[in-house]
Amino acid sequence: MKNIKDYNLDALKEEMKNIGEKPFRAEQIFKWLYEEKVKSFDEMTNLSFDLREKLKQNYTICNFKILKKLESKDGTKKYLFDILDGNSIETVLMSYHHGYSICVSTQVGCKMGCKFCASTGIGFIRNLSSGEIVEQILAVEQDTGLRISNVVYMGIGEPMDNYDNVVNSIRIINNPKGLNIGARHISVSTSGVVPMIYKLADENIQCTLSISLHATNNEKRSSMMPVNKAYPIEELLQACKDYIAKTNRRVSFEYALAKDNNDNLEDAKELVKLLRGMNCHVNLIPINKIENGAYTKSSNENIIKFRDYLNDHGIVATIRRELGSDIDAACGQLRRKNLKV
Repeated sequence: MKNIKDYNLDALKEEMKNIGEKPFRAEQIFKWLYEEKVKSFDEMTNLSFDLREKLKQNYTICNFKILKKLESKDGTKKYLFDILDGNSIETVLMSYHHGYSICVSTQVGCKMGCKFCASTGIGFIRNLSSGEIVEQILAVEQDTGLRISNVVYMGIGEPMDNYDNVVNSIRIINNPKGLNIGARHISVSTSGVVPMIYKLADENIQCTLSISLHATNNEKRSSMMPVNKAYPIEELLQACKDYIAKTNRRVSFEYALAKDNNDNLEDAKELVKLLRGMNCHVNLIPINKIENGAYTKSSNENIIKFRDYLNDHGIVATIRRELGSDIDAACGQLRRKNLKV
């Protein structure tokens, strides 16, 4: 049966018509799912018994089971969710001064093969549906009683490789009758799937686009990120410039600093040349050690020098605060766990 959380509001109105109900029932169901956060149709008490029975016959409500929860010394929480088909994913809740942010997964496993990411070693199983992406937020809010204000699509998987479900989930999250999280509080990360960047620009969604860049030339980037062989830096940056022109939104570039690889002053100079004149921000990430990983973290001194050089030459750069590294919940450390472990 179909997961009712897979439908955005407009699509759910069509579904209601298809089963002989008035479209306004969709708004009632949305309120129960995303405001009241109910887990069953029986809890939707302002719907008739007959309608609730009809919903049970045609749809399911996806409710993830928490298999494991770890809490970092910095307060970051990492969840291992049973997604009800024998697979599992990880989701991370982080606390900032501006509120609570959640890092959601979009796939079970990943195809991209980035050499600094733990998800590389686990193989691709399948895409998550829109409802399964949204359910990560609901499940964490239900567990903690907290209101999540920011969503980052930076967990397991390549969001642009699951494009339709990701965009549909954003429409559910962003809808005032859904989770009502503002588009400017939603960030979508990509390793650089160029055609989907152009497609996202046409969606008229005011979310933030985050590009995993991590190198300043094709040879080095291809060795770190195989996707660069299909979509080299020149094509990627042109897509970003076109995205900025179309959406009038600043692009964020993620740059993970690896010792003796991409963290020296020459790399900083090349990065300035690449990004000069763009409406962008650079997020410098101290690379996190992963099992069988090829890279180690740059020194704090080099990280600071790199940041200062960018800022001194007109590129706004900040160092990402490290959260959850002690529980393998930091950038690049998420991986699908075997349920039997």
